[in-house]
Amino acid sequence: MSAPILNRRDIEFYLYEMFNVEALTQRERYQDHDRSTFNGAIDTAQAIAEKYFLPIRQKVDANEPTFDGEKIHMLPEIKVALDAVTDAGLMAPTADFDMGGMQMPLVAASGAFAYLSAVASTTLGYISLTHANCNLIEAHGSNEQIEKWVVPMRDGRFAGTMAMTEPGAGSGLADLTTTAIKDDHGNYKLSGNKIFISGGDHELNENIVHLVLARVKGAPKGVKGISLFIVPKYLVNDDGSLGERNEVALAGLFHKMGGRGHTSTALSFGEKDGATAYLVGEENKGLLYMFHMMNEARILVGTGAALTALTGYQYSLHYAKERPQGRLLSCKDPYSPPVNIIEHPDVRRMLLTQKAYSEGAYALCLYGHQLADDEKTAPSEQERQQASLVLDFLTPIIKSWPSEYGPKSNDLAIQVMGGHGYINEHPVELFYRDNRLNPIHEGTTGVQSLDLMCRKVPMNNGKGYNAFLEVMKSTIDDALQQEELAQYAAQLAAAIDNLQQVTTEVLAQSKQQQIDLVFSNSVSYLTMFGHITIAWLWLKQAVIANVALANQPHIDDQQFYQGKMQAMKYFFHSELPLTYHWGNLVKNIDSTCFDTKPDWL
Repeated sequence: MSAPILNRRDIEFYLYEMFNVEALTQRERYQDHDRSTFNGAIDTAQAIAEKYFLPIRQKVDANEPTFDGEKIHMLPEIKVALDAVTDAGLMAPTADFDMGGMQMPLVAASGAFAYLSAVASTTLGYISLTHANCNLIEAHGSNEQIEKWVVPMRDGRFAGTMAMTEPGAGSGLADLTTTAIKDDHGNYKLSGNKIFISGGDHELNENIVHLVLARVKGAPKGVKGISLFIVPKYLVNDDGSLGERNEVALAGLFHKMGGRGHTSTALSFGEKDGATAYLVGEENKGLLYMFHMMNEARILVGTGAALTALTGYQYSLHYAKERPQGRLLSCKDPYSPPVNIIEHPDVRRMLLTQKAYSEGAYALCLYGHQLADDEKTAPSEQERQQASLVLDFLTPIIKSWPSEYGPKSNDLAIQVMGGHGYINEHPVELFYRDNRLNPIHEGTTGVQSLDLMCRKVPMNNGKGYNAFLEVMKSTIDDALQQEELAQYAAQLAAAIDNLQQVTTEVLAQSKQQQIDLVFSNSVSYLTMFGHITIAWLWLKQAVIANVALANQPHIDDQQFYQGKMQAMKYFFHSELPLTYHWGNLVKNIDSTCFDTKPDWL
């Protein structure tokens, strides 16, 4: 029996017990759905994952796309697999019915996409980035732009990307040099170079719609002078047919350690007369618009990291249950049969750690999707604003914590399997390589930490920060009502109190000391806050599991809920205490790293 991709029972726990997705069907937008349609979507996605993506997983990794100077070549099976997703109606499950979507809640769609993301990894990025591109244009573009660009992308004819990073600027968008000059027709001619553009060129679709950040000639310096443009690979005629090739050229492919099914490209725009570009919204508001797509992409990165960790955990768990090796320390009989390695305490430690990291990370991402649903469809304006506030605050954590601890989980999967873990006959080394990209793209962990500490926490007088603390404290109140969980509720409350003390102190110091020094331990602050958030999510799961266990469920469910309780205990015993160390580094303005001179290294 082969290892399962994911634990279906776990997905259903999150959807129906933890996040109560069925309650969303009472909202007008989702009233055509029920549990059967959600399960049907999961069934369909799982079938596609197993039929089309699983058989080619390691083949895709071993056969990177190539560029012959004219066009990109990749395994033909990739297009077959992606077309199966589109043909099943899963191209845009959350989009409106009249735009070809299924109008599913985001949290339910994430559950359905779990199998695809776990198996396809970044290869699914051709679809997910296109979906995010469409969402941005629908939110900020004109009706004409929606009809011209979004409709064919939703149909699967066109693909979409976002193009921000430049060779000389990296993450520093204030320094981008791509320029746009208005032409006589009211459009723009755009010139510049972009790098690390995922899906920037390929032959999977008829056309590729790039969303490009550029500076209109004469615009202010810095981020306030950035505008956003639609720049297609091919121009499109008024009747919707493809026109001539736009001045968008592939300058080369980057060869990555993982995520090899998704092209990473260097693009050159406007080498002769300028690439034809269409302004989205107003000039100089491009970064504001692009954050719509960037924040969505950041949550997608976090979700992908969590699911890659989850599938690695399931694979190593299956292996540990079937691989006999060695005897327990207490066994003195050399003639006794070897035990399966899951019987060894240290193997169970590594498996339990993986469970705590990967399931905690996925719960965090689903919570983000739930907030995104509530932001748009919650019954009252107050609820919608509250969800938007908390989601905006949490996005750096949703992106970074799974991206940091997902690879750590995959590292443990390799360790569980020993020598079999680092050879390519098994996919766990591939999972690690795929996942190692995630702490970098869509904003590095360092960038996310500064965003959290310098912007999100103090923003609006700490409104988002305080709103999220109240959410966590509400769960603590629930847990205090259960005797078995009271000690853990008190432990989380103490950790939150410490977090508040650290936050108050560091913000006060930022007004008195050199700001670069005060925020030099921002990654420690992000990690501290992330760990407390995951502890909250584990306590939330334990509240549900403890009630379920009291009702004496069937043996399979009993073991499932006991697993939840044990993972919570592990996280509180072994991980949450670390937050005090990270907090001390931040609160005491530890200057060890800051004081290090470049010449000393």
